[in-house]
Parts: sequence; C-alpha cells; structure tokens
Amino acid sequence: MKGRITILFVFAALAVGCGQGKKAEQFKALPFPDTVPPGMMTESRDIAEYMAVNYWNGLTDPSRAYPSDSLLVSGVLKSDVEQKFADWTMFLDMVPLSVADKAVGKLYDRAVACERRDTSSNVFETFNALAGKYLYDPNSPLRNEDHYNSFARRLSSCDLVEPSLRGKYRYEAEMTSLNRMGTVAADFRFSDKNGRTHTLHGIEAPMTLLFFSNPGCEACMNIIQVLKGDQRISSMISSGVLAVLNIYIDEDLQAWREYMPIYPEEWYNGFDPDLVIRTDNLYSVRAIPSLYLLDKDKRVIMKDAPENKLFNYLNNI
Repeated sequence: MKGRITILFVFAALAVGCGQGKKAEQFKALPFPDTVPPGMMTESRDIAEYMAVNYWNGLTDPSRAYPSDSLLVSGVLKSDVEQKFADWTMFLDMVPLSVADKAVGKLYDRAVACERRDTSSNVFETFNALAGKYLYDPNSPLRNEDHYNSFARRLSSCDLVEPSLRGKYRYEAEMTSLNRMGTVAADFRFSDKNGRTHTLHGIEAPMTLLFFSNPGCEACMNIIQVLKGDQRISSMISSGVLAVLNIYIDEDLQAWREYMPIYPEEWYNGFDPDLVIRTDNLYSVRAIPSLYLLDKDKRVIMKDAPENKLFNYLNNI
C-alpha cells in the first residue's frame, strides 16, 4: 500500500557549495539567489518556461566560492535549497516535456561543472538526492517519473557516478521510459467478475482512468471515496465522459472477489489473468495505488499521478 506524506525536509546527506572558504561556523548563510523573469515577459507560458530553465542559475554558478558545511549548499541553507527544489517541480509540471528535459539538462550540466571545479562540492550529490526524493519516491506528492527519467538517463552514463550505481540509474531510466506522457499506453487484456474478457484499448470513452488497486488497501479506498463522492468527477463517470478501469494485478483472486461489493458497478473492475502487466513490464507499478489518466486514443495525459494532482486536473477541465 502506498503511503501519503507531507513534504518534510529530512534530507540527511551532506550538501556543500561550489568552492571552499572559511569555516561554516564563521559564515552566515546567504539567501537563495532567486531568478526573476525579464520584465517584458508577460505570458504565463513564457514565464513558466523561463523559470523552469533558469531557476538554478544563481546557485549553480561555478564561480561561486563558499565554505564546505553540512548545512549549506553553495552558501545557502540546505533546507532552503530543498524547499526551492520542491517549488521548481511546479514549473516543470507547467511546461512541455521537451522544455522540462532541457531544464533538467541545464541543472545537471551546471551541477557537474561545480563538481569538476571542486571535488569537495556536494552540489551534484545534493540535486541527485533531491531528484530521487521528490520526483521518484512513490510516497512523494510531487513525483513525476517523466521528469525523473531526465535525471536517470544522464546519471546512468555519468563518470561522476560510481559504476555500481550507474546500473541502478540505467534500470530506473528504462522503467520510467514506459508509458511516458503523450505516448499511447500499453494495451492489455483483463477479466471481469463474470469471466468476460476485455482490453484497455477496447474501452470507448473520451478519457479513461487506469486505477491499479488492491483489496483492503486504505489509500485505494480513499481514492474510491473521492471518485464516488466528488460531484464533478462522479458526474463525469456517470455521463460516460470518464471511464474507470479498476485493475488488480496480483494473484489472490479470492480476496479480490470478496472486495467486489466495494467497487461501483459502472466501473470496469477486472484482474490480469495472464499476470503480464508486471512480469512483462507493460507498466512499472512500483506501489499501489497507482493512477494513469488517458485520452480517447489511450494516450497518457498523467502517469502514476499523485491523486491530488489528478483530482485537481479533472475538476478544472
């Protein structure tokens, strides 16, 4: 079962700035060097793209020289940098994937430059850890596998990463490449409680919510209650605008059948009779529940989406 966490600043790895200097106890932490978009820029889309790409320009300037200290990252308190990272992910969510990948690439290159300039710098390690914590951890309310993929791809071939870890990043890059936003979701067949066989692509609806769930999962039950109780979302379901495929991908069919009265009849409630969704890596279901939103052509709109992001999206279309 997937837990749900409040964003806590508990990142415990050491983080230091580019360059060396006086001892940290003699140094007063600096404010975060905020990026400000040009005054002539007024379109929200342009501002979001500018901020996504240039957000870290000040902090990751390789010419900065600040003391090495466990509480500081390039002269800024590590807790402040972590909060800014969480804020930055909001801009990544607002721009096209191509722009987000460009933004990640720029941050990555500048962090590498800090590391190559001064090997005592922990800027590179700090951002690698924050990417995993906020963008990939199944419990993160800000997770986004497509954005994490941009980090993992680069780290899988980076000479600054230990060879034993490159394989880990290579595997994560492969798994996060499955069913990326904008691609057609992998098709599969499923069986309902009456033994009838259906396919994901055979579901006809303007949108389909693919809901990986387990019987007895408390977080799954919370999602079920929202889907049933939210007036706008339940109206979309009852009118056929939104189809829900509630799919079980494990083996205990008795438990699944016993839980059947909990599931709304108007949903597609099924199980994977071939157990291929996980074993054949059709989807990377790292934790339950997991939510995907697909369009009428089964292209991925949202992938393993945090439920609050998904519900907000549905309530604002």
